[in-house]
Amino acid sequence: MVSNERINALIRLLDDPDEDIFTQVESMLFDIGLPVIDELERTWEGTLNLLLQHRIEQLIQKIQFANVRQNLVAWATTRENNLLEGAFWVARYQFSEIRYEDIDKQIEKLKHDVWLELNSNLTALEKVKIINHIMFDVNKLSGNIANFDSPLNSYINQVFETKKGNPVTLSIIYSVVAQRLNLPVYGVNLPKNFVLAYRDEISSLHAGNEDENEDILFYINPFNKGMVFGRKEIDLFIKQQKLSSDKSYYIPCSNIETIRRLLQYLAFSYEKMGYSQKLKDINDLISDLG
Repeated sequence: MVSNERINALIRLLDDPDEDIFTQVESMLFDIGLPVIDELERTWEGTLNLLLQHRIEQLIQKIQFANVRQNLVAWATTRENNLLEGAFWVARYQFSEIRYEDIDKQIEKLKHDVWLELNSNLTALEKVKIINHIMFDVNKLSGNIANFDSPLNSYINQVFETKKGNPVTLSIIYSVVAQRLNLPVYGVNLPKNFVLAYRDEISSLHAGNEDENEDILFYINPFNKGMVFGRKEIDLFIKQQKLSSDKSYYIPCSNIETIRRLLQYLAFSYEKMGYSQKLKDINDLISDLG
């Protein structure tokens, strides 16, 4: 454990005009990691030295990105790949102060509100109508059509705060709530969109089905307030987009694929904004997920 005195002594050297000294000090602070951030922030607030402020900002970003990268890779290698946790680590890239418990609490509230309306006699379609009502009518979540390219649409904490999201974040919230209620709703990695598949509740209990298409009762589009549609609509969409048909456009994808797609939306946003460093960071995270 490095003492605060040692950390502060190193921080005071960050504005050294000797580039070699600065590089060495920066490397030492970077190796200490997250414990230095509080002291870095205090120093930033207490100085008018613009060079020192800039170097502190850059160092904090490097440390936070390294932490996100490490945790996202660790998440991808776990057997469960908790989808909400994956979305949380993506959000931590920009919002280092958010806590998983706070995101989870909002998911649990949605789940509870839906659960109050459910009963065992409802059909799959009726269950979806209840989720749609709670998410889109009661809680006012919606697709951010007016500002579709905003990076905030890809950060799940911001989706809860602004009530606006993109196809992936809304699908993540929807599917996590559904799965916590034991409803077989999973992401489908459709090009230029991201939707959900509602699998047959009985068939989905039996592993080893050769044709996953046969398990799917219908599809759901959370970006369009939970609109329900069938395979023919995907056929038409693929034809309109002049794409070659692919099995992956019809069946559920993995949680890792979902988070990779979320990062691709984020990369697109930062590319349009001209944020080259953020674009590089996000592309590195995409590469880490394979």
